[in-house]
Amino acid sequence: MSKQSKRREALVYHAKPTPGKIKVVPTKKYASQRDLALAYSPGVAEPCLEIAKDVNNVYKYTAKGNLVAVISNGTAVLGLGNIGPEASKPVMEGKGLLFKIFADIDVFDIEVGTEDIEEFIQTVKMIAPTFGGINLEDIKAPEAFEIERRLKEELDIPVMHDDQHGTAIISAAALLNALELSEKKIEDAKIVVSGAGAAAISCTRLYLAFGAKRENVVMLDSKGVIRDDRDNLTSQKAEFATHRKIDTLDEAMKDADVFVGLSTSDIVTPAMLLVMAKNPIVFAMANPDPEIQYQLAVDTRDDIIMATGRSDHPNQVNNVLGFPFIFRGALDVRATKINEAMKMAAVMALAKLAKEPVPEQVNIAYDETRLTFGKEYIIPKPFDPRLIAEVPPAVAKAAMESGVALEPIEDWEKYRDSLLERLGNDNKIVRLLLNRAKISPRRVVYAEADHIDVLKAAQIVHDEGIAIPILLGRKDEIERLKEELEFDADVQIIDPKSDEQVEQKNKYATVYWKQRKRRGVTLLEAQKLMRERNYFAAMMVNEGDADALISGYSRSYPQVVKPMLELIGLAPGSTRIATTNVMMTERGPMFLSDTSININPSAKDLIKIAQMTSGVVKMFGLKPVMAMTSYSNFGSSKDQTATKVREAVSYLHNRHPDLLVDGELQTDFALNSKMLQSIFPFSKLCGHKVNTLIFPNLESANITYKLLKELNKAESIGPIMMGLRKPVHILQLDASVDEIVNMTAIAVIDAQQKDKEALTRQKSE
Repeated sequence: MSKQSKRREALVYHAKPTPGKIKVVPTKKYASQRDLALAYSPGVAEPCLEIAKDVNNVYKYTAKGNLVAVISNGTAVLGLGNIGPEASKPVMEGKGLLFKIFADIDVFDIEVGTEDIEEFIQTVKMIAPTFGGINLEDIKAPEAFEIERRLKEELDIPVMHDDQHGTAIISAAALLNALELSEKKIEDAKIVVSGAGAAAISCTRLYLAFGAKRENVVMLDSKGVIRDDRDNLTSQKAEFATHRKIDTLDEAMKDADVFVGLSTSDIVTPAMLLVMAKNPIVFAMANPDPEIQYQLAVDTRDDIIMATGRSDHPNQVNNVLGFPFIFRGALDVRATKINEAMKMAAVMALAKLAKEPVPEQVNIAYDETRLTFGKEYIIPKPFDPRLIAEVPPAVAKAAMESGVALEPIEDWEKYRDSLLERLGNDNKIVRLLLNRAKISPRRVVYAEADHIDVLKAAQIVHDEGIAIPILLGRKDEIERLKEELEFDADVQIIDPKSDEQVEQKNKYATVYWKQRKRRGVTLLEAQKLMRERNYFAAMMVNEGDADALISGYSRSYPQVVKPMLELIGLAPGSTRIATTNVMMTERGPMFLSDTSININPSAKDLIKIAQMTSGVVKMFGLKPVMAMTSYSNFGSSKDQTATKVREAVSYLHNRHPDLLVDGELQTDFALNSKMLQSIFPFSKLCGHKVNTLIFPNLESANITYKLLKELNKAESIGPIMMGLRKPVHILQLDASVDEIVNMTAIAVIDAQQKDKEALTRQKSE
């Protein structure tokens, strides 16, 4: 994608369909006059009076306890510098988005129009009664130090400047683990810090809190080594001035155990790495380009432990591992501040988590057989679902033990359960999906690439590295649309109807004819069919000229399914095909089957659909908890529709007791665990959160998923084809660009999975 095209895409993303990235959503009913009378006058007077009696009641009757202000004056925005408060607003909204999706914390972003320290402090103090916490962001040093210090002293709610402490907390966790792996003690480690801004100062202070010695630290700024004989040092730089008579980074790196980079790209050379001590630790955290490229560093020293700020290398130092969960723990005990004990507790929780067995969901996201504590895994991954259950409790405990918690937690198990429930509001599964596809992209043929939305999706997957697109359709139209979209990448374009593809079409036709000649297909008919894009695309996948196929955007489902069934065939061990849709709901991802293929499945069909769906759920790194649904509950109807569901469940219980499945169940009982426990305490699903619904027929499944999609605006991934020999996935008519991108990721992951299964079969034969 050209620079101009990327710029336009970013602007459109922020402008449409609604300007900005966040909005306020009511949490109470407001449909009736009675609701409005309670929400405002006269009902609102009652909580006002209670708060007037005791100001602490504000946490009981308002959103203050889960509301954080992200505040900036726009003086140090990302890599853009002093661009002003209005221009910083998109960044602050983005930070609010991260708070919400990672820790379910609500945010108002506040942009303050002053660079005067005292004015800024007084402004924040004036608005502080609205909030449960203050996250300072993108304020230039040295002013940031004084602003945070004063606000922490003068306010009774948590205040943290994430630019200072976020990187410090994550990198400290990584450093502790790296030192352990290299068998070194932090008090003996010689540390070089490149950079002397807010983040570098905060990182170094935190390392000292964990035992590093000040005399072992050498810090550099743009002028070179910060020595105690330099003039005009700020108080923060003077804090780390060395008495050593060295001037350059080359000299500082000699025999150093640790390099911490928070400066600029490509300032560390291989020669510098070679003079470092044995088992050197290098955290090159300049973004987007580190102080030394990851591959160059690991090629230079095979004993190096390397971390960067980038997601495409191991050991990403990512602030999102810290600030959402630190504020979550602080808010949940009504901490009056975020102190050193709480930050250190977060460090220890992150370091400890990296040493524990990694959930399958995380392994799948990063296409790893098993992530284990070692040189390439010293800090948890951002996708790790355990973060919210581990870091906030550690922070909350530290707040209680250090005497700054006003509402101590008594039931820790209940608290952890409540934290895990917050994950249901997040669509991490989509990010997991795209990330996993990027690890090993595959060639995906788009059978309808001469439609602009399909081509837009192909452009996105190409630019994001999700897949390698092959574009089928009218070549002149595809090239025209590519120019319109500024999609200037050199990708393969094929027009099955053109004479350019004669040799390939004849080859495919011959193969197809040999397969179908005893089923009434002539060679001439086979040649005609190869001019049809879906037949041609399916043969590309069959013959290994593409790895996966996406179609169905402009044609009805049955029209597209027919050639796939004829050409692709069933996967080894499959007796039929089916589809499942993943719906992104407020309670988390829900898998619905069968949404597109089997009109009135038998009990035997339902068994197979449940087994295949279970495999897809596991492919997403989740444990399947399946309810087989009906209009009846556990034998309350003798009708054939309910009976077949009951028979399928009985078979699965007897033959697959390890599968967590039950039914027949009405949908409300399946999804409401309290109702289920109260009325049917014998159910295998009691105490579990259902994430999969198997429907008794096509109409109920299809109607349900489309109803959720349109009424609740639930994002849908699917229909995901199950049971075919090759990765073929058929879109719903007029699918959105996002749906096509997500289905492409599914197709890539399906291809990755099938390759692994084929390899396993080969080894066993």
